Amino acid sequence: MVSFLIIQTASIGDAILVTPVMETLHAAFPDAKIDLLVKQGHEVLFEGHPFLHKIITWDKSSGKYLQLIRLTHLIRSSRYQHVVNVQRFGSTGLITACSGSRFRSGFTKNPFSIFFTHRAEHIISADGNSLHEVDRNLSLIAYLKITSLRKPKLYPSSSDEAMVARYKQVPYLCIAPASLWFTKQFPAAQWVGFLNEIPESLTVYLIGAEADKALCEHIAGMTKHPSVIPLAGKFTLLQTAVLMKDARMNFVNDSAPQHLASAMDAPVSTIFCSTVPSFGFGPLSRDSFVIETVEPLTCRPCGLHGHNECPERHFKCAVTIQIEQLLERIPV
Repeated sequence: MVSFLIIQTASIGDAILVTPVMETLHAAFPDAKIDLLVKQGHEVLFEGHPFLHKIITWDKSSGKYLQLIRLTHLIRSSRYQHVVNVQRFGSTGLITACSGSRFRSGFTKNPFSIFFTHRAEHIISADGNSLHEVDRNLSLIAYLKITSLRKPKLYPSSSDEAMVARYKQVPYLCIAPASLWFTKQFPAAQWVGFLNEIPESLTVYLIGAEADKALCEHIAGMTKHPSVIPLAGKFTLLQTAVLMKDARMNFVNDSAPQHLASAMDAPVSTIFCSTVPSFGFGPLSRDSFVIETVEPLTCRPCGLHGHNECPERHFKCAVTIQIEQLLERIPV
């Protein structure tokens, strides 16, 4: 039996964007053993996954390098035929290089790529010449010469569906107002201004992780809209994905909820502040749209990732986005 290990131990969004590799491999090799290595905590995205054989986790919070040694031995002893490493960092490169696999695929930027049997470029630029991250990931299995499936996909369970069913009994929008980075986050005051203009016939759910609870409650407390319900921390990632699936529209930042929407083919409008969609991390739902400032700012983008504060101290990439741009994305 052919066996694959896919390695992606970065963020939640990155873990979701590797699912097209899994889908492509399964479609071409339906009997293959496909395992996945992810950062500890992200395995919840793949609970009950119908064709993943095993999920291996890496606890980076303590004893990171002892864990690295343990994982390296575990993976080498598992004798995978193919290891596909979608990360560009040395630790996962070392695991790949030492895996003993016949086929070892990864990006040329990885410092251990000299030990890979197949390599691909990973190019990110703001000039529109970048591939989407999904396509960059799929380039790592191009050597198999199989048909690529580009859509991310997650598999919530019937119990996940049941957990959110009662929230779907009214027409609703979902808003994920938070981000790990300040400059990727649409300002709270503008979320409030947007909420104040949303028709009262629509319920609005403010979604996010437990860490986003205070922000969601603050926004809900500031708006005059009568039906804004903060739900941050209430649901798992898969349950949140189920809720997003049937929303009239999901409004998100350039962050993990955008990729949850893509994985459920849920309607989504992504607000890009300091980053730009040409980096290759934009939404992939059939009904998807990018909202960004129309002002030509020479300071944007100010980096591949967000910052804790605006380097120019004006945050024009966010504050010049007009509420009307969001309102246009509410279905009639």
